[in-house]
This record gives sequence, structure tokens and C-alpha cells, in this order.
Amino acid sequence: MGMTARVLAVDAGNSKTDVAVVAADGSVLATARSGGFRPPAVGVEQAMDTLAEAVDEAFAAAGVTAVDHVSACLANADFPVEEETLAAALHARAWSSTVEVRNDTFAILRAGVTEPRGVAVVCGAGINCVGMRPDGRTARFPALGRISGDWGGGWGLAEEAMWHAARAEDGRGAPTDLAHTLPSHFGLPTMYALIESLHLERIEDIRRHELTPVLFATAASGDPIARSVIDRLADEVVAMATVALTRLDLLEEETPVLLGGGVLAARHPQLIDTIRDLLASRAPKAVPNVVTASPVLGAALLGLDAVDAPPEVHTRLRTHFER
Repeated sequence: MGMTARVLAVDAGNSKTDVAVVAADGSVLATARSGGFRPPAVGVEQAMDTLAEAVDEAFAAAGVTAVDHVSACLANADFPVEEETLAAALHARAWSSTVEVRNDTFAILRAGVTEPRGVAVVCGAGINCVGMRPDGRTARFPALGRISGDWGGGWGLAEEAMWHAARAEDGRGAPTDLAHTLPSHFGLPTMYALIESLHLERIEDIRRHELTPVLFATAASGDPIARSVIDRLADEVVAMATVALTRLDLLEEETPVLLGGGVLAARHPQLIDTIRDLLASRAPKAVPNVVTASPVLGAALLGLDAVDAPPEVHTRLRTHFER
């Protein structure tokens, strides 16, 4: 025991935490998983304890007690001050003398590119976008929802669909099939009944996200209002990507634009085709791709970048996760 591996990679999201211990040759010595990483809800120390469960399990399985570098891509690391707080908490665990903390969106970006260069837009429960260049420059947004200017994400789409459906049913808005498809998803006859059930918590609030796939299905059947919401999301994705490309001076060179997160990874034809069309006019050199690679691979690749690992080490690591 007492051995050291090269990199501890951490991808800690709101719902789960994945870690990997990577040896100097790029082989993966161990992986482990623990619960969601939610410092705003439970405090930094308790969030770190949850993360430590996965690290302890992985270290034991790998037969190591420390690493050369910790590369942690963490949900809720939205501002530099939050990254500093989380980095200090990781340092205190003494897993490594060097620690780098980034927002978890960077893991998805790095997983999808062969070098640390490109832009990623991630649309899951929320929406976020980051970009990076090999010289270390990055572009990012606070991504805290409406207060930081965001629109979209699974939660936002469900809310928008509800808004249109409610107005269609009572006559304030244009007619839309959403007024029928949304309540019928929960076995209810009307929007009024759905609104009442959500308000009185007969349907748990957490289940609202189930309405996002219903929105896409309604759009696919040709409903103009539902289609307009999908078009607006495509516009939002491209707006974020174009701003990030512009900030990084990458508009004029071929650059990967990666699309990740549950809403984009579902590859809804209307959404993906509209994103491609809008990129072609606003950022013609952008090369869009849906990324489904494991984010912990991205965290590990960022760790290998930090320790200047040679290309064959990157290749071996990628092969492990993509087999």
C-alpha cells in the first residue's frame, strides 16, 4: 500500500458522483460512484463527505493512498469564489498536493474533443455553456437560471409548455395540443386539473420534468406552439455557443461545438437540425456534434493535460471508457 497514482478524476453532478483513479500509463486502476454533490443544499463539508465515499472506495480498490493531481469537475461551481472554496475543501482531504476545480460542464466538453479546444452547450435540468482553448483561456456563464439570463433546460421547457397549455385552455392564448397532452400524461382530463394537482402537491413537484419529453412528442406531431418552443431552445443553444466562440476568438477557425445533457443527447430531429441550421449561418466554421461520452473521462483527460501526459496515455484512457 502507500502507492501513488497519477490522477484522481471526479465528475460530481447533482444526482451522482463518479470518480476514476488513473495510472501514469493511462490505465484506469479503479472507478466508483456515490450520491449527488449538492453543497448549496447540504453544505460544503457534507457534500465532500459524499464525494469522499466514492474516493475511499476507488483508492482501496486501486491500492493507492494518494495521487499526483486531483481533477474535479463539480456541479454548483459556478463562480471563481465557489471554485476556490471547493478546491480548499478538496486540499483539506489530502488526496493530492495539487487540485484543480472546474464547473462540471468542462468535463462534458473535454470528453468530446481530442485536444482541450472547443465549446460545449449542456442542456439537462438547466442549460449551460463553456469554451476552452489550449492556452488556458476559457469562456463561461454563471448559469443560475433566469437571474443570470438563462432560458431553457428541462425545467424551463416544462414550465414554458405548462404556460402555453394553461393559456390555450382558458382562452388567453393560441390553441395548442399541449392543453391535452400534458394533463393526459398524468391521467388527468384538463390543464385545470393538472394545475390544481401540482398546486396541492397531489403530483410531486419533481415530476414536472416528465413534461419535457411530452413537449417534444407534441412538437414532433406538428403542433405549432410546441414547435415554437423547440425552435426557441435551438436559438438559445446557438446564442450561447456563438458568444463563447466569439469570446475565445474561435469564430474564424474550425471548432467543435459539443451538445450534451439529457435534452440534447436525446437527438430530437427538430432541435438538432435547427441548431445545425442556425450555426451554419451564425458560426459557419463550427462543427456540431452530440457528445455521449462519460463526463468522468473528461475530468480525467483534464487531469492528464495538467500533468503533461503524452498522447498515448490520453489514448489508453479514452479506450477504457469508450470500449
